[in-house]
Amino acid sequence: MSKSPAILVFDSGLGGLTVLREITTARPDAAYTYVADDAFFPYGRHEESAIIARVVPLIGDLIGRHTPDLVVIACNTASTLVMDHLRKAYSVPFVGTVPAIKPACASSKTKRVSVLGTRGTVKREYTKKLIADFAHDCEVTLVGAGNLATLAEAALRGESVSDDAILAEIAPCFIEGSPRTDTVVLACTHYPLLLEQIRRIAPWTVDWIDPAPAIARRVESLLDKSENENIPAPAKFLFTSGKSPSPALMRALQPFFGAQALDHA
Repeated sequence: MSKSPAILVFDSGLGGLTVLREITTARPDAAYTYVADDAFFPYGRHEESAIIARVVPLIGDLIGRHTPDLVVIACNTASTLVMDHLRKAYSVPFVGTVPAIKPACASSKTKRVSVLGTRGTVKREYTKKLIADFAHDCEVTLVGAGNLATLAEAALRGESVSDDAILAEIAPCFIEGSPRTDTVVLACTHYPLLLEQIRRIAPWTVDWIDPAPAIARRVESLLDKSENENIPAPAKFLFTSGKSPSPALMRALQPFFGAQALDHA
């Protein structure tokens, strides 16, 4: 009888919770550890070499402490930089998060697609290669949002985030013309945290492409089915800074962990 799998989900902050939410739905039997690297957040403000130098050994430490069966890097910025390094350094299977340009271009009817990401993600060669490989007859606009991830974290903590602040970040995605933009790739896992507000204030209706469901399907495909009917241990949440989440944040985190109880370490 196979045991419940242990899954480590890692992000620069709280955005990876949008990925975790999908994975826990697909694999409610798993034992989860979520790690937010708040001590280095946001990654978009650091040089690529600094992110690599931090994340690769940090993931090694986390693997040693938590012995996961699989690691999800629920961060576009980190995934576009460190996945090759991680797979060379460690034997644990990894699932990354990359801009969902292929499905967005395949589904767009107007063939005008925008990619909304951090400034680092949209300027990265990895992202440009995805466009070259999969955009084909689509016109793709890259939009680097400097503050949207921070706004998403503030909203999750219960702070008020103004419509104007969000609109300033997303407005460049909307290209007027005939035809006009009909699809926007959410190329940062933080952005779905704001999706309800984003949809409400968007200049017009578009399809917002969230990669989380595809990541959950990939995780599911890599793990054996568990025959263990025992309820897994409570999911763990931790900040790399060592801080404890406030009571308000703990309440906000609970829905992302499915039916599991939530603990923090």
